[in-house]
Amino acid sequence: MTVKAILVAGGYGSRLHPFTHYTQKTLLPLYERPVIDYALGTIRRAGIKDITIISNQFVGQIAKHVGQGLQDERIHYVIEEEPLGVAHALNLARPYNEDARLMVYFSDNITTLEFSKQVEVFEQAEKAPGCLIIAREEPNPQAFGVAVFDDEGTICDIVEKPDSPPSNLAIGGIYMFDEHFWDHLDSAVKQKGDAFSISDITRRYVKAGQAEVLSVGAETWVDCGTPDALLQASQMAKDGKLDPTPHR
Repeated sequence: MTVKAILVAGGYGSRLHPFTHYTQKTLLPLYERPVIDYALGTIRRAGIKDITIISNQFVGQIAKHVGQGLQDERIHYVIEEEPLGVAHALNLARPYNEDARLMVYFSDNITTLEFSKQVEVFEQAEKAPGCLIIAREEPNPQAFGVAVFDDEGTICDIVEKPDSPPSNLAIGGIYMFDEHFWDHLDSAVKQKGDAFSISDITRRYVKAGQAEVLSVGAETWVDCGTPDALLQASQMAKDGKLDPTPHR
Protein backbone atom coordinates (compact mmCIF):
# COMPACT_ATOMS: atom_id res chain seq x y z
CA MET A 1 0.00 0.00 0.00
CA THR A 2 1.27 3.46 -0.89
CA VAL A 3 2.53 5.79 1.83
CA LYS A 4 1.53 9.43 1.31
CA ALA A 5 2.49 12.48 3.34
CA ILE A 6 0.43 15.26 4.88
CA LEU A 7 2.54 18.30 5.72
CA VAL A 8 0.63 20.47 8.20
CA ALA A 9 1.77 24.09 7.86
CA GLY A 10 -1.24 26.01 9.14
CA GLY A 11 -2.13 28.03 12.20
CA TYR A 12 -1.29 31.63 13.06
CA GLY A 13 2.37 31.04 13.94
CA SER A 14 1.82 33.38 16.89
CA ARG A 15 5.11 32.46 18.57
CA LEU A 16 6.91 33.92 15.54
CA HIS A 17 5.06 37.23 15.32
CA PRO A 18 5.60 39.78 13.79
CA PHE A 19 7.18 37.80 10.93
CA THR A 20 4.16 35.54 10.47
CA HIS A 21 1.91 38.54 9.88
CA TYR A 22 3.48 38.64 6.42
CA THR A 23 4.38 35.07 5.55
CA GLN A 24 3.88 31.48 6.64
CA LYS A 25 6.35 30.30 9.27
CA THR A 26 7.65 27.49 7.05
CA LEU A 27 8.93 30.13 4.62
CA LEU A 28 11.12 31.75 7.26
CA PRO A 29 14.83 31.13 6.63
CA LEU A 30 17.06 28.46 8.08
CA TYR A 31 20.34 29.93 6.91
CA GLU A 32 20.06 29.80 3.08
CA ARG A 33 16.79 27.85 2.68
CA PRO A 34 13.26 28.17 4.07
CA VAL A 35 12.08 25.83 6.82
CA ILE A 36 9.76 23.94 4.49
CA ASP A 37 12.67 22.73 2.35
CA TYR A 38 14.04 20.75 5.28
CA ALA A 39 10.66 19.16 6.03
CA LEU A 40 10.15 18.30 2.36
CA GLY A 41 13.70 16.96 2.18
CA THR A 42 12.93 14.48 4.98
CA ILE A 43 9.69 13.39 3.29
CA ARG A 44 11.29 13.06 -0.14
CA ARG A 45 14.34 11.13 1.06
CA ALA A 46 11.93 8.65 2.62
CA GLY A 47 10.69 7.88 -0.91
CA ILE A 48 7.25 9.48 -0.59
CA LYS A 49 5.96 10.87 -3.89
CA ASP A 50 2.47 12.10 -2.97
CA ILE A 51 2.44 15.09 -0.62
CA THR A 52 -0.46 17.23 0.59
CA ILE A 53 0.50 20.62 2.03
CA ILE A 54 -2.04 22.28 4.33
CA SER A 55 -1.52 25.98 5.00
CA ASN A 56 -3.25 29.24 5.79
CA GLN A 57 -3.78 32.37 3.70
CA PHE A 58 -0.11 32.20 2.69
CA VAL A 59 -0.51 28.87 0.88
CA GLY A 60 -0.02 30.73 -2.39
CA GLN A 61 3.45 31.78 -1.26
CA ILE A 62 4.27 28.16 -0.47
CA ALA A 63 2.91 27.02 -3.84
CA LYS A 64 5.02 29.63 -5.61
CA HIS A 65 8.13 28.33 -3.85
CA VAL A 66 7.48 24.56 -4.04
CA GLY A 67 5.68 24.55 -7.37
CA GLN A 68 4.44 21.30 -8.88
CA GLY A 69 7.13 19.31 -7.13
CA LEU A 70 9.86 17.08 -8.48
CA GLN A 71 9.57 14.65 -11.38
CA ASP A 72 7.06 11.84 -10.65
CA GLU A 73 5.86 13.76 -7.59
CA ARG A 74 2.30 14.89 -6.82
CA ILE A 75 1.84 17.99 -4.68
CA HIS A 76 -1.63 18.95 -3.46
CA TYR A 77 -2.24 22.34 -1.83
CA VAL A 78 -5.08 22.81 0.65
CA ILE A 79 -6.00 26.14 2.24
CA GLU A 80 -6.97 26.33 5.91
CA GLU A 81 -9.05 29.51 5.83
CA GLU A 82 -9.40 29.58 9.62
CA PRO A 83 -7.24 27.82 12.24
CA LEU A 84 -9.97 25.55 13.62
CA GLY A 85 -7.68 22.92 15.09
CA VAL A 86 -5.68 19.89 14.04
CA ALA A 87 -8.67 17.67 13.25
CA HIS A 88 -10.17 20.27 10.91
CA ALA A 89 -6.83 20.74 9.14
CA LEU A 90 -6.31 17.02 8.66
CA ASN A 91 -9.83 16.56 7.33
CA LEU A 92 -9.10 19.16 4.66
CA ALA A 93 -6.41 16.80 3.36
CA ARG A 94 -8.64 13.75 3.55
CA PRO A 95 -9.85 13.62 -0.09
CA TYR A 96 -6.29 13.07 -1.29
CA ASN A 97 -5.25 10.59 1.41
CA GLU A 98 -8.03 8.13 2.24
CA ASP A 99 -6.58 5.31 0.17
CA ALA A 100 -3.11 5.13 1.72
CA ARG A 101 -0.93 4.77 4.76
CA LEU A 102 0.37 8.10 5.98
CA MET A 103 3.23 10.16 7.26
CA VAL A 104 1.76 13.12 9.12
CA TYR A 105 4.41 15.81 9.46
CA PHE A 106 3.91 19.00 11.47
CA SER A 107 6.10 21.51 9.70
CA ASP A 108 7.84 23.03 12.74
CA ASN A 109 9.83 19.83 13.17
CA ILE A 110 13.25 19.56 11.57
CA THR A 111 15.20 16.34 12.06
CA THR A 112 18.22 14.47 10.74
CA LEU A 113 16.37 11.19 11.25
CA GLU A 114 15.79 9.29 7.99
CA PHE A 115 12.56 7.37 7.35
CA SER A 116 13.18 5.34 4.18
CA LYS A 117 13.27 2.01 6.06
CA GLN A 118 10.11 2.81 8.01
CA VAL A 119 8.26 3.87 4.85
CA GLU A 120 9.34 0.66 3.12
CA VAL A 121 8.03 -1.42 6.03
CA PHE A 122 4.68 0.39 5.91
CA GLU A 123 4.41 -0.03 2.14
CA GLN A 124 5.19 -3.74 2.18
CA ALA A 125 3.26 -4.80 5.29
CA GLU A 126 0.41 -7.13 4.32
CA LYS A 127 -1.42 -6.43 7.58
CA ALA A 128 -2.08 -2.93 8.90
CA PRO A 129 1.20 -1.96 10.61
CA GLY A 130 -0.32 0.33 13.23
CA CYS A 131 1.35 3.57 14.22
CA LEU A 132 4.95 4.73 14.46
CA ILE A 133 5.54 7.46 17.04
CA ILE A 134 8.72 9.50 16.92
CA ALA A 135 10.07 10.61 20.30
CA ARG A 136 13.03 12.55 21.62
CA GLU A 137 14.56 13.03 25.04
CA GLU A 138 13.61 16.38 26.56
CA PRO A 139 14.95 17.71 29.88
CA ASN A 140 11.63 19.54 30.40
CA PRO A 141 8.94 17.65 28.45
CA GLN A 142 5.96 19.34 30.15
CA ALA A 143 5.07 21.23 26.96
CA PHE A 144 4.68 18.02 24.91
CA GLY A 145 2.81 14.78 24.78
CA VAL A 146 4.91 12.41 26.89
CA ALA A 147 5.26 8.64 26.52
CA VAL A 148 4.34 6.38 29.44
CA PHE A 149 6.06 2.98 29.68
CA ASP A 150 5.19 -0.15 31.65
CA ASP A 151 7.64 -2.20 33.70
CA GLU A 152 8.76 -4.05 30.57
CA GLY A 153 9.61 -0.86 28.72
CA THR A 154 6.60 -1.00 26.39
CA ILE A 155 4.66 2.16 25.70
CA CYS A 156 1.29 1.95 27.45
CA ASP A 157 -0.05 5.51 27.28
CA ILE A 158 0.61 9.09 26.20
CA VAL A 159 -0.18 12.02 28.48
CA GLU A 160 -0.56 15.51 27.04
CA LYS A 161 1.46 18.32 28.65
CA PRO A 162 1.71 16.74 32.12
CA ASP A 163 2.78 18.75 35.19
CA SER A 164 4.74 15.72 36.40
CA PRO A 165 6.08 13.91 33.30
CA PRO A 166 6.19 10.10 33.64
CA SER A 167 9.27 9.98 31.38
CA ASN A 168 11.57 12.34 29.52
CA LEU A 169 10.50 11.08 26.09
CA ALA A 170 8.53 13.81 24.35
CA ILE A 171 6.41 12.87 21.34
CA GLY A 172 7.54 14.87 18.32
CA GLY A 173 5.47 16.13 15.45
CA ILE A 174 6.20 13.40 12.88
CA TYR A 175 4.05 10.26 12.79
CA MET A 176 3.30 7.29 10.57
CA PHE A 177 -0.18 5.77 10.52
CA ASP A 178 -1.79 2.79 8.83
CA GLU A 179 -5.00 2.84 6.84
CA HIS A 180 -7.18 2.95 9.98
CA PHE A 181 -6.05 6.51 10.73
CA TRP A 182 -9.22 8.20 9.48
CA ASP A 183 -11.50 5.88 11.47
CA HIS A 184 -9.53 6.71 14.61
CA LEU A 185 -9.71 10.40 13.77
CA ASP A 186 -13.49 10.28 13.40
CA SER A 187 -13.91 8.39 16.68
CA ALA A 188 -11.57 10.69 18.58
CA VAL A 189 -13.24 13.87 17.29
CA LYS A 190 -16.67 12.48 18.17
CA GLN A 191 -15.44 11.80 21.71
CA LYS A 192 -13.27 14.87 22.34
CA GLY A 193 -14.78 17.58 20.14
CA ASP A 194 -12.85 20.84 20.25
CA ALA A 195 -10.46 19.39 22.84
CA PHE A 196 -9.05 16.97 20.25
CA SER A 197 -5.29 16.64 19.84
CA ILE A 198 -3.19 14.29 17.72
CA SER A 199 -2.42 12.36 20.93
CA ASP A 200 -6.05 11.22 20.94
CA ILE A 201 -5.25 9.19 17.82
CA THR A 202 -1.86 7.87 18.92
CA ARG A 203 -3.33 6.82 22.28
CA ARG A 204 -5.87 4.65 20.47
CA TYR A 205 -3.08 2.81 18.69
CA VAL A 206 -1.12 2.53 21.97
CA LYS A 207 -4.09 1.11 23.89
CA ALA A 208 -4.64 -1.44 21.10
CA GLY A 209 -0.99 -2.51 21.28
CA GLN A 210 -0.43 -1.26 17.73
CA ALA A 211 2.09 1.52 18.36
CA GLU A 212 5.86 1.54 18.16
CA VAL A 213 8.11 4.28 19.51
CA LEU A 214 11.19 5.31 17.58
CA SER A 215 13.47 7.43 19.75
CA VAL A 216 15.62 9.95 17.93
CA GLY A 217 18.58 9.02 20.10
CA ALA A 218 21.74 10.68 18.80
CA GLU A 219 19.93 12.19 15.80
CA THR A 220 19.05 15.86 15.74
CA TRP A 221 15.55 17.20 16.27
CA VAL A 222 14.61 20.88 16.43
CA ASP A 223 11.19 22.47 16.89
CA CYS A 224 11.44 25.69 14.84
CA GLY A 225 8.34 27.29 16.32
CA THR A 226 10.09 30.02 18.32
CA PRO A 227 12.68 32.70 17.43
CA ASP A 228 15.33 31.06 19.63
CA ALA A 229 14.77 27.64 18.07
CA LEU A 230 14.78 29.14 14.58
CA LEU A 231 18.12 30.78 15.33
CA GLN A 232 19.50 27.50 16.72
CA ALA A 233 18.33 25.58 13.66
CA SER A 234 19.81 28.22 11.35
CA GLN A 235 23.21 27.77 12.94
CA MET A 236 22.88 24.01 12.59
CA ALA A 237 21.98 24.42 8.92
CA LYS A 238 25.01 26.68 8.42
CA ASP A 239 27.18 24.01 10.06
CA GLY A 240 25.83 21.40 7.63
CA LYS A 241 23.97 19.41 10.30
CA LEU A 242 20.58 19.71 8.58
CA ASP A 243 19.81 18.57 5.06
CA PRO A 244 17.22 20.23 2.78
CA THR A 245 18.04 18.11 -0.29
CA PRO A 246 15.59 15.52 -1.67
CA HIS A 247 18.23 12.79 -2.05
CA ARG A 248 20.95 11.43 0.16
